Amino acid sequence: MQSPRERNFISDNNAGICPEALTAMEQANQGHVAAYGTDQYTAEACDLIRQIFETDCEVFFIFSGTAANSLALAAMCQPYHSVICHTMSHIQNDECGGPEFFGGGFKLLTVSGPNGKITPEALKRTAQKRTDLHFPKVGAVSLTEATEVGTVYSILELEALRSSASDLNLLIHMDGARFANAVATLQCSPKEISWKVGVDVLSFGGTKNGMAVGEALIFFNKDLSREFEYRCKQAGHLSSKMRYLSAPWVGVLKEDTWLKYAKKSNTSAGYLRDGLKSLGLKILFPVEANGVFLQLDERLMAGMLYRGWKFYDFIPAGGCRLMCSWDTTREDVDQFVSDMADLIASDEDRRDEVELLQH
Repeated sequence: MQSPRERNFISDNNAGICPEALTAMEQANQGHVAAYGTDQYTAEACDLIRQIFETDCEVFFIFSGTAANSLALAAMCQPYHSVICHTMSHIQNDECGGPEFFGGGFKLLTVSGPNGKITPEALKRTAQKRTDLHFPKVGAVSLTEATEVGTVYSILELEALRSSASDLNLLIHMDGARFANAVATLQCSPKEISWKVGVDVLSFGGTKNGMAVGEALIFFNKDLSREFEYRCKQAGHLSSKMRYLSAPWVGVLKEDTWLKYAKKSNTSAGYLRDGLKSLGLKILFPVEANGVFLQLDERLMAGMLYRGWKFYDFIPAGGCRLMCSWDTTREDVDQFVSDMADLIASDEDRRDEVELLQH
């Protein structure tokens, strides 16, 4: 087995800390600072988030995306409620029952939809399927922006979902692990795909966009944040040295650094898509954020893994996920495409040899 590549496409979680976040953390590591989020760095980070979203809101810094999503939904729903989400959503497939655990037993209701998106029709159909006392009362819908397959809800799509959710009296949660990438794609202001389209609570991801640890949980509907600090403490998500979670946000929020890196990873994904398409390979979903979903046969998959590349292959029918990060370079992409081209060429040479022997 050859040694792993310096950078890989398995996850944007694998990337290191961007310089701005690391510098901000180092600056916060001076002397004694007030604990449990009462420090100046946490206050500044919260104020910067309010400025960027252009609204008053309550902000909490949580260790992980799973906890942010789970605690948010627990604050939004009663144990007898249900939450509608996409079949491919992270809360359904990748959080080990965390939402149900922290929510005291509420149920996730999954719906399918093209390109990883929930449609207003699917939302209405699922919410209205059963409304009797014997079935969990639908309380919220959880949307993922950007989606788990690298697509992005447009403003119009989100407005249509808000209309349906309002008709059904549902709250809206947004899993924004890659929210920055969606903003970069749509070239809109953050408010246009959050509170202005009815999002009550947003899990704003930082880890996948150059930070070490910690997500920002933003309550645009401030009523839902009542006593949320107690929920955080009980769940073990009140950091005593909060400045190490919040200070990096100060570093990346200033001068739109968070958006710069999201644009960079999106651009890398587009470049990767173009290179793979030029080889005749099938791209499974539109590339609208920082992920490329590719169909590969077993030989090509094994060949790339042998060459030290890493990527997930959890998508059905030979699908692979390639994630670009804030630090992905054109050289990384060129090398990946070059290795793939060599494998395809060797496969074609083998087929030619077989054809000659058959004749």
